[in-house]
Amino acid sequence: MKVLVIGNGGREHALARALSTDPAVTGLFCAPGNPGIAEVAELRPVDALDPAAVRDLAMELGADLVVVGPEAPLVAGVADPVREAGIPVFGPSGAAALLEGSKAFSKEVMAAAGIPTAKAYVCQTEDEYAKALDEFAGFPYVVKDDALAAGKGVVVTEDREAALAHARSCGRVVIEEYLDGPEISLFGITDGRTVVPMMPSQDFKRIGDGDTGPNTGGMGSYCPLPWAPEGLTEEVVTTVLQPLVDEMARRGTPFAGLVFAGLALTAKGLRVVEFNARFGDPETQSVLAMLESPLSELLYAAATGTLADAPAPRWRDGAAVTVVMAAAGYPGTPRGGDAISGIDAAEKLGTVVNQAGTKRDAEGTLVTSGGRVLAVTAVGADIAAARAKAYAGVAAIGFAGAQHRTDIAAEATA
Repeated sequence: MKVLVIGNGGREHALARALSTDPAVTGLFCAPGNPGIAEVAELRPVDALDPAAVRDLAMELGADLVVVGPEAPLVAGVADPVREAGIPVFGPSGAAALLEGSKAFSKEVMAAAGIPTAKAYVCQTEDEYAKALDEFAGFPYVVKDDALAAGKGVVVTEDREAALAHARSCGRVVIEEYLDGPEISLFGITDGRTVVPMMPSQDFKRIGDGDTGPNTGGMGSYCPLPWAPEGLTEEVVTTVLQPLVDEMARRGTPFAGLVFAGLALTAKGLRVVEFNARFGDPETQSVLAMLESPLSELLYAAATGTLADAPAPRWRDGAAVTVVMAAAGYPGTPRGGDAISGIDAAEKLGTVVNQAGTKRDAEGTLVTSGGRVLAVTAVGADIAAARAKAYAGVAAIGFAGAQHRTDIAAEATA
């Protein structure tokens, strides 16, 4: 099987790594990729946001499967012409990807499907902002940019003026009630009818230790979750993922690909925080590190409508922890061009280092070129062992201005 992965981040590096060791994969390509992905796949230059260019590349390569990693190409409809050309695609259509492309649309679908979520208002004027914030006074304000914002479009604050300022900067927003309790990420692979859940994980959105500072795209993750309630995965499939897939099919926009459910375990029960239309980053790095069975059979089955007949995923014993190393200035304006050292040393310690914001400079030196630069993942007998190994890997890597959280998965080992 020839597989083409679309994207250039840490998630795509993790996907490419998993596919590169898959016995069924005989050819692996990535467009546009990054220096780390180049070590496991053949890179091809293409604009990932150009649906026709992606289709043409897939046809040129004779791809048997196209895996679209990031949300922006999915929302741009990259999967549509590829699918129309008869090539199996893992990733929803542009119409179905609106589930992530618009928070308001996502709320509408959840209401129609009876999926438990936070009470919310869609707002785009000053008066609407004020009325919605007044409705939720007394609790932290939650204001979400309606459109894609690379994981940084959400503000949770007790400062009403800060909430208003964020709403004004976005324009159309969703203002919703604050959900208490721990958050969980659960991936559901689907062909538009059947849903196969992956291993639940948890990520860490804020830049600073103790969940302080602004939101980021994600500073780390771990799995499994020893504190999660028994039967959680089955409950999410029954009350969230399957109703969602059924509702999307009922609307004539079947969702085939990866549904990412961001969940909160509140005092009132399970609630959906958000849906994404693709693998999460950095949860993917941890979850795929625990996957023992071939990845391609799941993705291909979802892309060809045969998921009900595919073998269930098998998981390794132990745990995985991922720590993200970010550039100076992130999550504001990240600084680029800083030389990176120590990746080989970190991997000799037993970690996997997935590259995200990296490039080669004119001299061939690996340098930073984005906000989240690297994700260091380790697998261990338990969370404590995996965590210790991951942080040993982080300590072996260096670049000027590097920043990372020191408390990823710490509470899970207490």
